[in-house]
Amino acid sequence: MARGVAGDPDHGIELLWRDAEREPRPGLSLGRIVRAAVELADAEGLEGLSMRKVADRLGFTTMSLYRHVPGRDQLVDLMRDEVLGEALATAPDAAPDAGGGWRGRLEEAAWRAWELRMRHPWLAEVRGSRHLPGPNAVAHYDHMLGALTGTALRPSEVVAVVGLLGRFVDAEALLRAETRREEGRSGVSEQEWWGARDSLYERLDRYPALSRLWETGGWDEPEDSFTFGLRRLLDGVEVLIRGRDESRDERCPECGTPLETAPSGRPRVYCSRACQQRAYRKRRSAD
Repeated sequence: MARGVAGDPDHGIELLWRDAEREPRPGLSLGRIVRAAVELADAEGLEGLSMRKVADRLGFTTMSLYRHVPGRDQLVDLMRDEVLGEALATAPDAAPDAGGGWRGRLEEAAWRAWELRMRHPWLAEVRGSRHLPGPNAVAHYDHMLGALTGTALRPSEVVAVVGLLGRFVDAEALLRAETRREEGRSGVSEQEWWGARDSLYERLDRYPALSRLWETGGWDEPEDSFTFGLRRLLDGVEVLIRGRDESRDERCPECGTPLETAPSGRPRVYCSRACQQRAYRKRRSAD
């Protein structure tokens, strides 16, 4: 039986990190509730998810669900962790010596996250900064962090890169989900809807950059936004890592000691204050 109230974060942690193997098999269980909720959200999106609908799907009363989960928000956290387990099931080792380099491992992780959101579009609709992570969510996060282990990035930069990549995947997946929802509601495809906006296009010839791109086929064969964006994002990370790797090979001009990257990320010229002062005195005496 669920303890606590819907707004208790600590109770949410207990639910997410429960030992699922010890749940009673017969009758209603938290596992059955979560799986039914995932099926419902897959069919109707998060907006169609309610405790009542999940109860109806299982053939129980709504109140019986509250004995296992205190509210909808906690149920969504449980659903999120449930489906993230799918990505982990096929995830290769992200250790530095796993092969493929950091970029290949991170790109593969991003594609798995994207494909997961194509199977469960509602996953990208889970918004807000206070959704508690369960064991699958933490393992997925740790896997992506591990892909950058051993690179020249500072610890804070590793965290920033993984966060940026996660937000990019969610933003692209959310746009795809919203587009499909609108097409389903209206019965009109995105291409058909925009193709019928002649009254708008008649007003656009006064904008030179837009008009030139239109005339030169800028919209004829649009780039796949996820593929394009993922590659450009990783390109930027690669430039940063490569620059750091190159600076690692530099040596102090005074004593020949290999230079380490400063905590600020800025390249060092001398290995120490003493070498810097010796070089300064030499220049002064030469003058």
